[in-house]
Amino acid sequence: MRAFIKKISHPFLKFLFNKYHSKPREYSYKDVSVLVHPDVFPPHFTISTKILLDFINELDLTNKSILELGCGSGIISLFAASKGGVVTASDINPTAIDFLNTAASKNELKVNALFSDLFQNISQKEFDYIIINPPYYPKNPSEMKERAWFCGEDFIYFENLFLQLIAFIPNSSVLMILSEDCEIETIKAIASKNKLEFLKVHETKVSFERNFIFSITKTD
Repeated sequence: MRAFIKKISHPFLKFLFNKYHSKPREYSYKDVSVLVHPDVFPPHFTISTKILLDFINELDLTNKSILELGCGSGIISLFAASKGGVVTASDINPTAIDFLNTAASKNELKVNALFSDLFQNISQKEFDYIIINPPYYPKNPSEMKERAWFCGEDFIYFENLFLQLIAFIPNSSVLMILSEDCEIETIKAIASKNKLEFLKVHETKVSFERNFIFSITKTD
């Protein structure tokens, strides 16, 4: 993601990116489609969403309880629901929740969409799967839509995430995607403080960028 952000910081590329996302754009995977608002994380120019979709496509999600923490466009939650999952989707951006509810209706899929800052408004205490595509660029967000990209200069997103996540393990299988462009060792160190460790379960290289899906578990 960092490489992507660096690229669009060029004035001309930033202009093209902002122009493209000046209005809602459709994003589809297999038979599921969503309309992505300009203030919501755009899966069109990033590869992490597609990698997660391909990964969960191979999972048997029938009657599995699933939480997508920070759902953004909601395409992952909707696809998981299309595979028979019982899905809860959360996001701190109310626009993301509104657009997800509309997309769920149009796709005739059931998703429990919740406005929540991490686990704040999530009452269910265990899920078969918790899926996380986190913000990991170390910068303080200046507006709501930047929360999809920036985790804070001091990685406060991960400090809070791992502190809360420990209560859901080992009863939930936690999957998180990270790019080689982020400070993975820093993120792992924050997890380790909370007695959590990363186990790599998938690795993909696309357009010179390597992405990893980790399973997060408790340390012994």
